[in-house]
Order: sequence, then C-alpha cells, then structure tokens
Amino acid sequence: MGAGFTGLWTAVYLKQKFPSKNILIVERGATPAGASTRNAGFACFGSPTEILSDMEAMGKEKALQLLQMRFEGLRAIQKIFSNGLIDFSICKGYELLDSSRSLERLPALNEWLYEITGAPATFCQQDELIPVFGFANTAHLVENRFEGCLHPGKLLNALYHLAVKMNIRFLFATEVRQVEEDSQGVKLFTTKGPGLAAERIVYCTNAFSNRLLPRIDLVPARGQVFLTEPIPGLKFKGSFHYQEGYYYFRNLDDRILLGGARHTSFQTEYTLEPFTTLPIQQALEAFLSTVILPGQRPQITHRWAGIMAMGKEKTPIVEQLTDRSFCAVRMSGMGVALAPTAGKKIAELMT
Repeated sequence: MGAGFTGLWTAVYLKQKFPSKNILIVERGATPAGASTRNAGFACFGSPTEILSDMEAMGKEKALQLLQMRFEGLRAIQKIFSNGLIDFSICKGYELLDSSRSLERLPALNEWLYEITGAPATFCQQDELIPVFGFANTAHLVENRFEGCLHPGKLLNALYHLAVKMNIRFLFATEVRQVEEDSQGVKLFTTKGPGLAAERIVYCTNAFSNRLLPRIDLVPARGQVFLTEPIPGLKFKGSFHYQEGYYYFRNLDDRILLGGARHTSFQTEYTLEPFTTLPIQQALEAFLSTVILPGQRPQITHRWAGIMAMGKEKTPIVEQLTDRSFCAVRMSGMGVALAPTAGKKIAELMT
C-alpha cells in the first residue's frame, strides 16, 4: 500500500526476492501525494548538528545505525539509476554554523563515521567559502563531499518504470478503508470498487498510516518549501543545512529552493493538510534575506508543502506486524535516502 518511494522500492526488492509472486501496489490517489512528490530533492544523510542532536536523543549506536541506513540508501539509488536519468549530482553538502560549539566535536564525529563512509574526514571546516558563497550571519561552514541532490519526480518516475518492467502491477485512485486478516490471507476493503485479497500486505503509507495502524508511533508533520525567481550570478552550489537541518536550501538552476522552519511552529505543522502557511513562509523569507542573500528579496515563484512522518525517535519503523502484515513507515523527512534500505529490509523479513 502506497506508491511513493518506500512502496516502490519495497515492491522492487520483493520482486527480486520472489520473482514468481504477483505483486500489486495500491495507491489511494491518482498519483502519490505524500512527501515523495513534494520534497526538496536532497540526497543527504545528515548534517553535523543534526547527527549530534540525534546521538543525544537516541544514543550513539542507534544514531549511527540510522546514518548507515541513509548512506546505503543513497548508494543504492546511484547503483541502480544513472545520474542523468534522475538529475543526481554529488554537489557536496554544507552546514552553516552560527557558533564554534559543534566544531569541537567534528574529530570525534569523523572517527565514528569512518566505518560508514570510509573517509577519515567526512566533515571538514571550510570557513573560507562563506564570503565566496555570499552568506551573512554565519560563523563557520562545514563541508560533506558525499552529499548532493536529485530530481524527486524523475526518481519516482524511474522507479515506476522499473517496477512496470518487472511486471509489478498498480492500482491507482483506490483507497483502502479496512483490512481484515485470517488464516487464509488478507482482505482489503476499498471505498470504491471491489475488494482485494492477498497472501501478505506491506503498509508503506508513511504519514497517512494512523487510520489503518492507529497504535503505531507516528505523527504527520508538514514541511514547507518555496522556489525563487532566477537570480543572475548566484554564487553558491550544493545542498545546505542550518540549525540541525530545520532549514535547508540549494541552488536549482540559479533559483534558490528553500524549505523548513517547522521548528518555529511545531504544533501547527503536525497536520495532514498539504498547504503552505503565512508564518512559516515568512520565517523562510526572513532567513533568505538575512543569511542566504543578505539584504535581497527576490520574487517567490512557487510555494508548496509535503507531509512527512515523525515519531518519538527518527529510526524508521520497518517490521513485521502480524503473521501476514508488515510495515515500512516513519521516514522522518529522510525518505529519499531511507526508502531503498527500508524496502530491502522488508524483503529480508519476508524471506
């Protein structure tokens, strides 16, 4: 259930494991309407302040396991699809810091990440680039040469065509209202049209899972984004993060794609409503004119929102629920990187 990144990757890995099985992806919309089609196109696995914050909240071991999942997911994307097909680019990732507090922990962080990336210095200080990029109110800049960006729509399209080529079938515009399980199999009752029957079911519905999986630790969380008009001579390239990843931006064809600011109004953003709001958009515009382009206010040409899934911790829920049901949900805003790993793990669980 669910034709976003997680559902597609899961179906592909299941078909590889069980080539003789019939696999059907059921999607409630005419197209997927979750975070897979409404994100900012970051191919990243975590900035230093975000990773350090996760270690404090989850413990070092769990945080590093999560990083491993993200890193392996990005490698899987690059292995299966050509860069040109999905506009994948390792353009480097950067984090803007307003103090030196996190810099003191970079050597230890690099040591921990060596087992994941194989690099002695995953993160390195690059303060000399601050004036080159034109940023203001920024004390330090940290670079990660493994991160980049991609076109999420093209990735979703490439996954769809791969699934069709593997004889995976799709049923769009079909919303499941109830699921029943017995010793014979699983029955799915839809809001319109006939019911469905299967041997097993995998829930890949992320933020939209609460109705069918009410006991799962998951809350929807809205992420808002905007895109500026073209800016002649835009100085920076790469994917950028600030304040534990709560702000993120990149150069998209000499436009600035900027998203985040959810931490400025957490409670209003725990919602399934995929609409932009004035307070968050104003916070993004203020960040744009004070840090990214100091003193400038370029025109905003596009604004949108996508619904992510969060919980008490960031580790995705990828597990067997009953004898015949499984789930891969709660990607915590990192679905691009986590979906391939989650799909592979589901296939291993079923094996």
